[in-house]
Amino acid sequence: MMVMAMLASCSTHKKVPLVEDAEYIPAEILAQPVPPADPIIQAGDLLNIDVTATNYPSVAAFNKGRYVNPDGTIDQSRGRVGSSGSNETSTDYYLVDKDGNINFPIIGSIHVGGLTKTQVQAEIENAIYPKYLKEKPVVDIRFMNFRITVLGAVGSPGIKVSQNERLNIFEAIALAGDLNIKADRENLILIRTNPDGTREVHKLNVHDKNMLFSPYYNLQQNDLLLVNWNRSGAQNSWAMSQGFSTTIAVVGGLSAILGFTLSIINLSK
Repeated sequence: MMVMAMLASCSTHKKVPLVEDAEYIPAEILAQPVPPADPIIQAGDLLNIDVTATNYPSVAAFNKGRYVNPDGTIDQSRGRVGSSGSNETSTDYYLVDKDGNINFPIIGSIHVGGLTKTQVQAEIENAIYPKYLKEKPVVDIRFMNFRITVLGAVGSPGIKVSQNERLNIFEAIALAGDLNIKADRENLILIRTNPDGTREVHKLNVHDKNMLFSPYYNLQQNDLLLVNWNRSGAQNSWAMSQGFSTTIAVVGGLSAILGFTLSIINLSK
């Protein structure tokens, strides 16, 4: 029995590490550059779009919520209070509607759904210059609600927000409090909703070092990552559930008997 327990322990330990044998990946493969993922915009995204130029008053009209005062200074119709207590200037955000469009100042409706930030930046720059400006502006786009959801055998399941708009699978696991010791590391499920509403389902193995080169290593906005329990964890969960149900039934039965006994005693008085 002791030998079997030791073998089971060794087998379990072998399944716990992430990206096992990564140190044996050839150096020439690791040296190949991997371009960072450019998030794809979809309906429901909240975007902050800032247009700048050396002559800022000339682009103020293209920044939602800002305008030029008679004295040439930049004002803002809305402001917010920063952590220091002072007012901070900020453009209002753009909510991508169900058709994938935003309403941009001066230009009007722009279709951004299904496009990357880089593509939308180029589209806005080309729409402004040279039609409205003599200088080509710089357009900066940021997601204000880049988030993914992690559920299942993790320390802290729930919605996780990324401030840098780039989140790989291991960063998501870290944000979710790491994998439970009994998580099935070879069968994570990634559910991705595409901008056109279609869905993709992919099985991921974070035990395999090749996960580093997977096209799903970098997550996209609104991805859902499901971490299943391994066989031992699932059995324990079922046993605990059954035990809890049995306890509730026993307590309920005892309560009923006690109530019936008390009622008999009261009638006999």
